[in-house]
Amino acid sequence: MAPYSAISLIETEDGAPNGYAAPGMLFLNPRAIGSQANPRLLVNQLARQWWGMQTSPVTRNHLWITNGMARYAELLWVEQSQGPGALEGEVRDTYVEAMTVDNPPLIQSARFEDYSPEYWATTAGKGAAVYHMLRSVMGDEKFNEFLKAVPDKFAGRSVSTENVKDVASQLAGQDLGYFFIQWIESSGAPEFKLEYTVYRTQKGFRIMGKISQDLDTFRMPVTLKIETEGNPEEKVVDVSGTSSEFLIETFGKPKRVEIDVNNKLLRMSRTMRVSVSIRKGEMFAEIGEYGEALKEYTKALEVARNSSLAHYRVGEVFFLQNNYQSAANEFRESLNGDLEPKWTEVWGHINLGKIFDITGQRERAVNEYNLAIRTKDNTQNAQEEAAKYLKEPFKRAKPAY
Repeated sequence: MAPYSAISLIETEDGAPNGYAAPGMLFLNPRAIGSQANPRLLVNQLARQWWGMQTSPVTRNHLWITNGMARYAELLWVEQSQGPGALEGEVRDTYVEAMTVDNPPLIQSARFEDYSPEYWATTAGKGAAVYHMLRSVMGDEKFNEFLKAVPDKFAGRSVSTENVKDVASQLAGQDLGYFFIQWIESSGAPEFKLEYTVYRTQKGFRIMGKISQDLDTFRMPVTLKIETEGNPEEKVVDVSGTSSEFLIETFGKPKRVEIDVNNKLLRMSRTMRVSVSIRKGEMFAEIGEYGEALKEYTKALEVARNSSLAHYRVGEVFFLQNNYQSAANEFRESLNGDLEPKWTEVWGHINLGKIFDITGQRERAVNEYNLAIRTKDNTQNAQEEAAKYLKEPFKRAKPAY
């Protein structure tokens, strides 16, 4: 049941936060409204009517409860409106954000400055990641009951992490203390190593293996996917401590065993390490700390030399510093890389075009803009941008000095 019979929408002014929730009211910045209000912003703020207004955290150390749920509401909306495939991408981005801050654990989030990048990465990003993992442990049906039970049970009162754990445990029919110790009271994320051997038996095949990771207190159910000559099979292994052995029987001959194939767990991997370093670099670049940003991008390139995104971000920093030769080199490296995400191709050509216009090489600039148009990628209005500079050369802003 909705906590209020009607919701009032109030337009604020430029400079105000994009969105803010109060009991029965949503405050939206004109920039956020535009021609049509951002649906994700609306979902986030509406969720706070239950998780934030109807019940609120007992202290700032428990802000993950409401900020995390508001963010996870966005993911639920994406899943409902765009399907499971879109949800997977959103979960991955959320996990990357969550892992940009290693310490302190969520239960000590009061140590962060209000509304700082670290504050949002933990209380919202990691908070949403915790809810997604809790959903996988509880199952969809019990998790949906949980979404209603917490604001109902604590309506008009404050709620703590211990309260959330108790409600989740009661609905799941098991003590989930281990889950909250791992993801709320502790820091870090596991990096799994999987070893296994396949044996033939009279009835089929037997897989004997071991899952290793480096967190001594870690405990979580982990799903293994076994690709066989027949239908694939999934088995859940309770991973506890730094080494957990398992034994699985299959009818079809196993061809490959993969761990957490749906990426439900917040965990480190080669790909995740690259993504986290790039995101940290972006966070530094957003506040003008370009030296620190370059350090993070370099870490990503040490792991994945052909990362188009890492090269592209380095090129952006050099471009902002008017170091055009270095910027051009990096945009070229980006175009010669893995082209992930795909938009790095169109914007790599556009930025090279800008550099050639700045350095008086109009013919080369036009060629790059045409190459951008040929990609047919219109991410962030790239096609309009390229067409604009085909008509009139790009000109850099005059320096302030």
